Amino acid sequence: MGLLENIKEPNDIKQYDTEQWNPLAQEIRTFLLEHLSKTGGHLASNLGCVELTMALHLVLKLPEDKIIWDVGHQSYTHKILTGRQEGFDHLRQLGGMSGFPKRKESETDVFETGHSSTSISAAIGMAKASELKGIHNTVVAVIGDGSFTGGLTYEALNNLARLKTSCMIVLNDNEMSIDENVGGMSNYLNKIRVGQAYNEVKSGVEKSLMNIPGIGEGLAKAVKRGKDSIKELLVPGMFFEDLGITYIGPIDGHNIGQMVDTFESAIKLRKPVVVHVKTVKGKGYHFAERYPRYFHGVKPFDLTTGKALAKKTKMTNTDVFARKMVALGEQYLNLVAITAAMASGTGLVKFGNVYPKRFFDVGIAEQHAVTFAAGLASEGMIPVVAVYSSFLQRAYDQILHDVCLQKLHVIFAIDRSGLVGEDGETHQGIFDSAYLSHIPNMVVIAPKNRYELTKSMEFAMEYDGPIAIKYSKGDAYYGLREHFEPMELGKSEVLAEGTRVTLIAVGNMVEEAVTVYETLQEEGKMITLVNARFVKPLDEELLIQLAKTHDTVITLEEHVLNGGYGQAVDAFYMQHEVDNIHVHNIAIDDCFVEHGSVKELRKLLGLDAKSVTDVVRSYWNR
Repeated sequence: MGLLENIKEPNDIKQYDTEQWNPLAQEIRTFLLEHLSKTGGHLASNLGCVELTMALHLVLKLPEDKIIWDVGHQSYTHKILTGRQEGFDHLRQLGGMSGFPKRKESETDVFETGHSSTSISAAIGMAKASELKGIHNTVVAVIGDGSFTGGLTYEALNNLARLKTSCMIVLNDNEMSIDENVGGMSNYLNKIRVGQAYNEVKSGVEKSLMNIPGIGEGLAKAVKRGKDSIKELLVPGMFFEDLGITYIGPIDGHNIGQMVDTFESAIKLRKPVVVHVKTVKGKGYHFAERYPRYFHGVKPFDLTTGKALAKKTKMTNTDVFARKMVALGEQYLNLVAITAAMASGTGLVKFGNVYPKRFFDVGIAEQHAVTFAAGLASEGMIPVVAVYSSFLQRAYDQILHDVCLQKLHVIFAIDRSGLVGEDGETHQGIFDSAYLSHIPNMVVIAPKNRYELTKSMEFAMEYDGPIAIKYSKGDAYYGLREHFEPMELGKSEVLAEGTRVTLIAVGNMVEEAVTVYETLQEEGKMITLVNARFVKPLDEELLIQLAKTHDTVITLEEHVLNGGYGQAVDAFYMQHEVDNIHVHNIAIDDCFVEHGSVKELRKLLGLDAKSVTDVVRSYWNR
């Protein structure tokens, strides 16, 4: 009988004595490997924090005490130790358990996360609330060294230093985010790692001085009084303690006993504490330790070889973007590329290798990335900010104020626009048209296929002003290669001319729309099919023409209805008092979209070809 079988509720781990801790850790790793090799998920980060999570569960009383997991993709062991082992059979699947903390799943999931650098702010808020209510519990924020590069982290630390609220911050330092960490904080943590010798050196000095006859004791006391000076010598900056936050570490993040003792001591201090824990990302699985970037988020894979079970057969939109960036880099010597710790995810690795002086990884700092780009653009460079859709929304103010207000030539390459699937609510890229298109001076392009993506990039290079190109996760669409009208600002592309009903599809929805068109064509229903191409500006001329020749315009987009392309069409017709045409918008209702495969989610949301065909057919039959 395995040790895991007896863990069914929070705090059940406390039944085991110290000799059983390491075997339990091994069971957890085996459990994670067996399940994630079948379902996929975030592997390396979870393998790296098994012992860390166990230590927290051993010293805390849940749910009275609180753990906030920064980003949250490393919370799998926490889910196991709170009795959710069965949920791993359907991890990240439609209707199954989320890969991130979810309040509806368990009262021990106290705060929902998915983006980085939020945990300390949330923890301070919870700790202060407990203080105001007279509750003496412990609040812990677990944050990785990658997330420590985010600006919100420093805002939180500054506030914590002022409030002096009892709160424990566990810095899970594995020297990785998704890609390798960069920047000043990463360098600072490197210094701390080697500065572990401080306590040993200090202790040795004191002992030596005590042995000096007559003056030894006085000198030793002087050394104690001057500990900050010694720290400054061995660990430059002492960032945390300079803020008034007690720093402990670094300690071994795979030594459960050491962590338990340290956490218990830190809690007793009842003040702000940072416990610096060193872990190995991918711990316990050779392939994940060696290739932590690859095993950060995995599809189902073969445990023996570490290789994915499903082989990649087509280029993705990210691949298309990556290849074109390298080509454009040769043509435009003032082209520069910027990523926020996502060089591999956004496809900029090759560009960085070919043009290292024109490639900038700013760390998990989307706001800085955008304003940094604005600065570059103001001096004649053409910056491309490559970023996931759901992450770019963190930099809304910078896009509006620093780029668009000044009409600077910054190109936003927005990857993962639309549904992304298994990562769920925090990662679905379904808000970008809304938060971008209402900003003056901004142009938004949604290419229909891989060929139009490359032409959009060429267009963006020559356009003088802010411009965004949004494209979806997954395989690039190869269809409609024969359909390509030269790109003209704000002009859509008519793919097929019909009568009565027009279907206007945006970006990745063109592929579904083609299936709709072909199905209806077989039924003798010849609709007009349009590739919107530009979300902003609208093709007003075409919309006016359609109103003269058609009864109905149906818009189709993988985006929320509110603020999307469809509503922009609605508003245009209303403002111009065009009342002789009916407009129907097919989009995502006012909701956050859960996790599941993109195919399943499209069907659920009525965005699949069959559902759309039914809607279009109903208008044709009127």
